[in-house]
Amino acid sequence: MDATMPTATTLRPPLRIGRHTIQSPVVLAPMAGITNRAFRRLCREYGDTGRAAGGATSLYVSEMITSRALLERTTESMRLIEHDPAEDPRSIQLYGVDPATVAAAVRMLVTEDRADHIDLNFGCPVPKVTRKGGGAALPWKRDLFRGIVAAAVREATPYAVPVTVKMRVGIDADHITYLEAGQAAEQEGAAAVALHARTASQAYSGAADWSRIARLKEAVRTIPVLGNGDIWSAEDAVDMVRQTGCDGVVVGRGCLGRPWLFTDLAAAFAGSPVRVRPGLREVTDTMRRHAAYLVEFYGDELKGCRDIRKHIAWYLKGFPAGSTVRHRLALVDSLAALDELVDSMDLSAPWPGDAAEGQRGRAGSPRVVALPERWLQSRHLDAAQREVVAEAELSVSGG
Repeated sequence: MDATMPTATTLRPPLRIGRHTIQSPVVLAPMAGITNRAFRRLCREYGDTGRAAGGATSLYVSEMITSRALLERTTESMRLIEHDPAEDPRSIQLYGVDPATVAAAVRMLVTEDRADHIDLNFGCPVPKVTRKGGGAALPWKRDLFRGIVAAAVREATPYAVPVTVKMRVGIDADHITYLEAGQAAEQEGAAAVALHARTASQAYSGAADWSRIARLKEAVRTIPVLGNGDIWSAEDAVDMVRQTGCDGVVVGRGCLGRPWLFTDLAAAFAGSPVRVRPGLREVTDTMRRHAAYLVEFYGDELKGCRDIRKHIAWYLKGFPAGSTVRHRLALVDSLAALDELVDSMDLSAPWPGDAAEGQRGRAGSPRVVALPERWLQSRHLDAAQREVVAEAELSVSGG
């Protein structure tokens, strides 16, 4: 990549979330099983490259951690809240369905100085979460949503730790919640709101409706509004900001197997056309570094290599790699084996262009959202639903 960027007008001012100023208005979306400390480190390195060349670093959020598991200090939840010394601000996403439990988890994080920013998950569409009233199902219950946001803000504010909210458009096309939820979050003291412009029933299928982000920006006036959905390139991010007026973007699946997207995003928001177009040698070097970071994260070479397996197809998208090599890479069990397989490839292959662009990760298909019984009959919890919600965090893994 040419590190010389021409002087240009930035597309957006720095993103301010509470006391934090993020020069490049880009957030790494929390993704389960993906945005652990190892992956955040890799993305941050590329984001910092963009900063050195005229851009800025972004905000890198942990994968979702359940409040209950955190309070129980499970081994996995404590691993997931670890940060590298260079991570600033330290950002953690919490999942919770009970205001008291969320408040206690936030209190733990801030009093023990484990986080500088906390994001609340109201966007997860996974059935095991929504069928207990959590994630994208929760904003339908107005008082519960407000209670959780208010409780988190109350505990975090004395420590100057901003709380943000990430949500979806609604449960399905007939049960839309985002405008009301965005305004409620603003009123309860959230520092920013982020909207994935799909409903829970869409999961990751179809196209994100960016017009919803524009409407949310019009409705929420005093805090930043961030847009999420279908950002596969820096150009997509620029288009979203121009079309919706949002204050920044949240990038998820677009950076899978492509952490250098954060260099591109920093450049784009600095007004530069410079982009990273790595050949296969650079891509496999990045993949190898990612694997090494995972081994360090787990403290176990086999676990780290098992984790890198799911990233390999994303890294190699569009590149000429035979099916035999791809299959063997998907079974790699050591760094030495990874090195041997990489060395067997033709690493002189250049960036494949359009073949490497576009959607990454599974899109799935629309579905009926799993919900607690009679969930949609009222915007308030009844007694039976309160029992379901009270047990919800116990049934979601500590990750």
